Amino acid sequence: MSRAAPVSFWLETAARGPARPALDGSVDADVAILGAGYSGLWTAFALQERRPDLRIAIVEAETAGFGASGRNGGWCVANVSVSPAELSRRHGPGAARATMLALRDTVDEVGRVCADHGIDAQYRKGGVLRIARGAHELTALRAGFQSRSTLGLTDGCELLDAPQTVARVAVADARGALFDPHCAVIHPGRLVRGLAEAVERRGAAIFEGTRVTGVRERSGRQGPRLVTERGDVRAATVVLAGDAYLAGLPGMRRRVLPVYSLIVLTEPLSDHAWEALGWQRHECLSSHRYTVDYLSRTADGRILFGGRGAPYHYGSAITDAYDRHDATHAVLRDQLSDWFPQLGRIGFSHAWGGPVGMTRDWMPRIGHDPRSGIAGAWGYGGQGVAASNLAGRALADLITETPSSVSDLPLVGHQPRSWEPEPVRWLAVRYLQTTLARIDTRARRTGRPPSGRSLAERLIRH
Repeated sequence: MSRAAPVSFWLETAARGPARPALDGSVDADVAILGAGYSGLWTAFALQERRPDLRIAIVEAETAGFGASGRNGGWCVANVSVSPAELSRRHGPGAARATMLALRDTVDEVGRVCADHGIDAQYRKGGVLRIARGAHELTALRAGFQSRSTLGLTDGCELLDAPQTVARVAVADARGALFDPHCAVIHPGRLVRGLAEAVERRGAAIFEGTRVTGVRERSGRQGPRLVTERGDVRAATVVLAGDAYLAGLPGMRRRVLPVYSLIVLTEPLSDHAWEALGWQRHECLSSHRYTVDYLSRTADGRILFGGRGAPYHYGSAITDAYDRHDATHAVLRDQLSDWFPQLGRIGFSHAWGGPVGMTRDWMPRIGHDPRSGIAGAWGYGGQGVAASNLAGRALADLITETPSSVSDLPLVGHQPRSWEPEPVRWLAVRYLQTTLARIDTRARRTGRPPSGRSLAERLIRH
């Protein structure tokens, strides 16, 4: 497909083999997967590990990795969009601890697969620094460490003071940081394209340029299937792995909410600039803003800065035009300069974005219904690089009826409630976006932490 601008730096700089064919007529498979991103590919990969004989067909509207898998911030982190404290409140400390330990193992599992299968994803496990930028963020910083301590999850974690933080990365107005070693930075495009090639080598078929227009459940003797304009993919099990893009399917518009996350990327920095910054361990960075920021250092010496702020679009609409939002990209450039004023004028080479899927209670949905023949994983809330691997393994266990501790986690079998219909959904989401941005601005201006008691803060508590 011809586009005015590349989808992302990651896909622009990841080698791509010959174009894959579109579906040409109806086909049969054992498992049909919607989406050739991380969720779909990790599910296929795990299924092949358990049942090498399975016929797997993956249907992709664009090209492998076109969605969030080829556009994200490069964080492979042991998190989901629900905090350890909230997981404990909802499901108990035992389940919360088990989930976090499984996610930590998953970060290493991604690195293992890359090493074993020759996927050069530039995997660097440097951890993550959650930085308090200003005194108003110290409360959230300490709460994050305390929640890990309560669950016995502080192995390798460090609570750093201001000088220790700046010695690691010279961030302006850093008052302290929580270092968590359970995070790696990757090249998303190389990972997703390497995974696609790995599952193809083991026999999976990937059909690109084939948009799914409907999903049919099992009915009588007729099994489930994916419906496209080019034919159907009939299978014993159908897996929905399109994350935010699932909102465009009939019956799915209220199941997942597409929220846009945008990114800017600098030109490569000079050796002198890196000496001024430090950042030699390749940690991922974030602050404690409600409106989210995330930073990583690329293997070729650039700084990636991402965040939210682009408006939600009525009716959960997704189009290529929304991938770029000039006002939000300008804010992100200014914020990067605010983090690192010592760099002076910074040159930027790329700007992009895309939708991430959110469920109504912020927790991913991972499940399989044997009666309908429909399985799926979505709603990572921007935390899907590692979690999608965990989801893929869980789905493979459920589909093949393989007992495992992964499929017993509270994320699996979880059924979030539906989002509100329009126009309530648009009004609520836009209220949250604008109100949380004002709360962040006020906290930075006054030096006082957010109260946590406003309606917006209660609605997003996770």
